[in-house]
Amino acid sequence: MKANLMIACCCALAYTETFSQQSIRIPIGQPASLTIAPDARSAAMGEAGVALSADANATYWNPAKLAVADREIGVSASYTPWLATLTDGSWLGYASAYKKLGEKQAIGLAVQNFNYETAYASGPIIDATDLVLSGMYSRQLGQNFSMGLTLKYISSNTGNTIINGAPVHPGRTVAGDISAFYHKRIKSENSGEDFSWSLGAVLSNLGDKVNYGGAGEYFLPTTIKLGGGISYTATGKHRLNVIADLSKLMVPTPDNLQNPNAKPVLKGVIQSFSDAPGGFREEMQEVTLSMGAEYWYNDLIAIRGGYHGENRNKSNQRYLTAGAGVRLFKNYTADASYLFPVDADNPFKNTFRVSLGAYFGSKKG
Repeated sequence: MKANLMIACCCALAYTETFSQQSIRIPIGQPASLTIAPDARSAAMGEAGVALSADANATYWNPAKLAVADREIGVSASYTPWLATLTDGSWLGYASAYKKLGEKQAIGLAVQNFNYETAYASGPIIDATDLVLSGMYSRQLGQNFSMGLTLKYISSNTGNTIINGAPVHPGRTVAGDISAFYHKRIKSENSGEDFSWSLGAVLSNLGDKVNYGGAGEYFLPTTIKLGGGISYTATGKHRLNVIADLSKLMVPTPDNLQNPNAKPVLKGVIQSFSDAPGGFREEMQEVTLSMGAEYWYNDLIAIRGGYHGENRNKSNQRYLTAGAGVRLFKNYTADASYLFPVDADNPFKNTFRVSLGAYFGSKKG
């Protein structure tokens, strides 16, 4: 029985392949964890988060939000067993922290570790590890507008092996993100009614290719994401947040005539908007939709749901998501999410995530 076992990164890159459930391996290639949603809050809302209110996981979704975070310090840790129905021992871990520097600036740090099994063609199974270290700076440039910059060190270690007579070595490179966030809030001091809307944009994983020696070199999953959101409460006791993201991989589309990874990086990124063999229609098929909502009761308990959809002619990853969260003693958070695939044989079924967070101080310090 055949099933698409590409992880989210490889699926969205449009290098879609089919693997048997007996192999349960991720092919050597792009660092696999760079496009996997790491935290439970956004994962429960269809894996959307570009325009969501700021928390410690903004280090992944949109670092520009850190400059307008409500708390002075925030830390978070998340854990995801990966392809749990098919493998044992594959997991993704993500830890992040930020610190406000006055009212208009913030810095952040994040570390991401992904342990998984990989293989090249019909070769042996290899235990692999991807490590990503990130540092970011965010600054408020106007009353409602902020921007952020991120620098990443990426190491993808696929073990020691020989392919086509050449040794395989760890792929290492650096990459950067640039992000923007606009947030407008309208609040009535008399009634307590509070309405806000937000827009966000992120260009992520822009950098040189990853070279594995004998296994070849591959584009990073350079991605552009656009997001929007609204938030409303009438009295402060009940709040509803609704968000949506659109994302597209800025990498060459395979055309069966040449290796897409042979193109220069800048040329491949620029042409990614017009190189699909099917023209504009196929380019639109490469756009992923993520959307969701969360309901907060008294700023203590949250219930979340969402949808994530990718085109049938591409990776065809479509699933519903759900989750919940609690805030304890005003400073601590705990969140969980669960994934419900539209297709019964989807390898991501039963995927869950858990996140813990702690926040201290106020925006004004």
